[in-house]
Amino acid sequence: MILPVYTYNHPVLKTSTARIDDMSDELNEFIRDMFETMYNANGIGLAANQVGKGLAITVIDTAESEDADEADRPLVMINPVIEAFSDNELEFEEGCLSLPDYHDKVVRPSEIQVRFLDEHMKEHTREAGGLLARVMQHEIDHLNGIYFFERLSPIRRTLGNGKLKRIARGDIEPAYPVFQSP
Repeated sequence: MILPVYTYNHPVLKTSTARIDDMSDELNEFIRDMFETMYNANGIGLAANQVGKGLAITVIDTAESEDADEADRPLVMINPVIEAFSDNELEFEEGCLSLPDYHDKVVRPSEIQVRFLDEHMKEHTREAGGLLARVMQHEIDHLNGIYFFERLSPIRRTLGNGKLKRIARGDIEPAYPVFQSP
């Protein structure tokens, strides 16, 4: 089922998510819905709070990108924690399904190490670089209540305020279902 994506200024997007201790049929169905929602919106990552659930779950699929390698298959990360960052940083333009039509260049570490549980509650530690590392960082930020624009310089953030106001007012209508803050 395609879920509405919550847009800028909804309180669920600024709240840290809750850890998951047990998998259930309901959670498995929710994860399938998250993937369906992400694909419908042409996204490559989606955090649970972006569809209104305050749970520490994110789904990622960078397989269609030109940066992808064989290991970049659909990925479920439950309770992800970034354990290490590289000293090297890269600037790359990011967008967000919760911030439709808002893109800006964000500087992030080029490589990370992440510990997480998969959909079978099996623990993994994974090193990632390139686009996958960037998407992981973006989605883990969401789970911690952080938008990508909060990583921008103060001047870039100020320049984006007009876009944020248009999103909050509902002036931007993406091609996927959204839930706007009342």
